[in-house]
Amino acid sequence: MSHATLTDGIVDCIATKDAIAKALNTRALVAQWRADDITAIGTCAPPERPGRPPLPALRPPRDVPKRRITGGVAGRVALIHAIAHIELNAIDLALDMACRFTDQHLPRDFYHDWLSVADDEARHFLMLNDRLALLDAHYGDLPAHDGLWQAAQETAHDLLGRLAIAPLVLEARGLDVTPAMIDKLNAVGDSETAAALGIIMRDEVGHVLIGKRWFDYVCGLHRRDPVSSWHMLVKRYFKGPLKPPFNIEAREAAHFSAAFYGPLSYREDLVSTPTYSK
Repeated sequence: MSHATLTDGIVDCIATKDAIAKALNTRALVAQWRADDITAIGTCAPPERPGRPPLPALRPPRDVPKRRITGGVAGRVALIHAIAHIELNAIDLALDMACRFTDQHLPRDFYHDWLSVADDEARHFLMLNDRLALLDAHYGDLPAHDGLWQAAQETAHDLLGRLAIAPLVLEARGLDVTPAMIDKLNAVGDSETAAALGIIMRDEVGHVLIGKRWFDYVCGLHRRDPVSSWHMLVKRYFKGPLKPPFNIEAREAAHFSAAFYGPLSYREDLVSTPTYSK
């Protein structure tokens, strides 16, 4: 499907209810943008909520199945399902970033970067969806929570706040927790899922890097100090302290230094996760 402007296409993708179609449509839109089949950015505003399939049912986090890797196939399905749900939300978050803030007169590279992130997230979702199918499961089989999109709604009016929270808190957290999941999956013999999470984590380093680049850029436009601005925004929009251990090596690869997240940790020791490699 061709679109007159980039934001027209983004809105169509965000509004798509079927999860697989959303991912495929996103990848097609990004391909059109990269091929210069779409050149105008446009000003079409994103919907307040993305399109979603009837399932999974959205419940409070306490009512979502635990991700117990050692709990046999059911535990691994719960893990993969939870991450697939995160990746689906991440598609919409990246698309929303490239559509909501067109009034900020951002460079064309801003749109290119966030479309690249959306393309990665769509690829991740499709990969995890295929993995679920091989385990006789499907996306939607288990309930999920809506925390990621709630974070998007809270920062819908604030570009710097969105950049502070979505890539530099939520996605950066993935860098911290994924190595331990990979180790546990390999320990129970699920090297296929471990390999998929390895791909996702390597891409996430790039996503955090993109988030940091544009956070610094917007701070520079407004002559704001990035570190103190990030601390203020995290305290405003994120509930609770940042939880170590932090994957310091991965965060540094994304140019995200401990000067940002260290002071907001609930304890002083920053424990590096040694299993990450570039």
